[in-house]
Amino acid sequence: MKTLLRALLITLLAIGGTFALDPFRNYQLALAAACFAAVAGLTVLVGLTGQLSLGHAVLMAAGGYGFAFAASAVDGPWPLALLAGLAAAAVVSGLLGLLLGAAAARLRGPYLAGLTLALVIALPAAANTLPLGGDQGAPAPFFPVPEALAALIAVEQWHAWLAIVVAAIAVTPLVVLRSGSAGLRMRAVLDDETASRLSAVDPGAVKTGAFVASAVPAGLGGAVLAIATQQVTPGGYGLAFSLLLVVAAVIGGLGSIGGAAIGSVLVTVLPWLIDELAALAPDDLGRRLDGNLALLLFGAGLIALTTAWPGGAARLLDRLRAARPLRFATPSTTTER
Repeated sequence: MKTLLRALLITLLAIGGTFALDPFRNYQLALAAACFAAVAGLTVLVGLTGQLSLGHAVLMAAGGYGFAFAASAVDGPWPLALLAGLAAAAVVSGLLGLLLGAAAARLRGPYLAGLTLALVIALPAAANTLPLGGDQGAPAPFFPVPEALAALIAVEQWHAWLAIVVAAIAVTPLVVLRSGSAGLRMRAVLDDETASRLSAVDPGAVKTGAFVASAVPAGLGGAVLAIATQQVTPGGYGLAFSLLLVVAAVIGGLGSIGGAAIGSVLVTVLPWLIDELAALAPDDLGRRLDGNLALLLFGAGLIALTTAWPGGAARLLDRLRAARPLRFATPSTTTER
């Protein structure tokens, strides 16, 4: 109950914060919410079970396609279409996660990373082979602002609201899972699979369940992305985007849900900010830096962060929080002496 109340409070604060943002910033907030859902699942998967997935963008794509086809097929009011699309996104991504989890129970380390990486590389070919619309992708339905709110908010803010609510629904179960008995079993498998078997914990079942639990939020994140962009294309879920999700998880701190939020905001806002700064450079230099400067700075920042604070932003915040009482305690101790 405490977790649910905290999630509700954070959701309401985030929705209230959209009133302080312009339409473009609200659009960016919707993208950050989509990434947050996927990165939260990824950070739990890697941080609690040690299973490295380089293909979470494919799970987002599966959720996006499922949402687009299911929501477009519903001939009824928009809430029904939205719920049908979200349910389809969760089911499709969950089934794909189940298949990957079954493979993950037999693979480890670079073999699992290679399998998930191959899925990302194969996504464009699959989109052209399967009835997914090819390179053009599939259109997602547009959800306009309800009439009762039309005079109050813009469509970008409305989509940000939807993104925040869906991300909260996707991530809150991960918080419960992480702090419950399922999270304890995941940590046991990560620490020692042999000892976990002796404790009646099946490592294969735990790994498969962790992949499914990680895949469903990623699929809902893909649905949020479809809501914000009204389009699902294979090019939007390529290798660079998939690696960006891993970067967000590492920057935020593996295993930390709050760190996943920090990493998601950074990987959403920083590339845009860096490209804006690159545009101020002279024409020749600006063309060379366009799209490359962000990758360069992300790589350098990631190396610096993992060297200085291996636990990511979440560990850094924990250290600052732990050091704060010491600062307040020092003057009183000095006075007493």
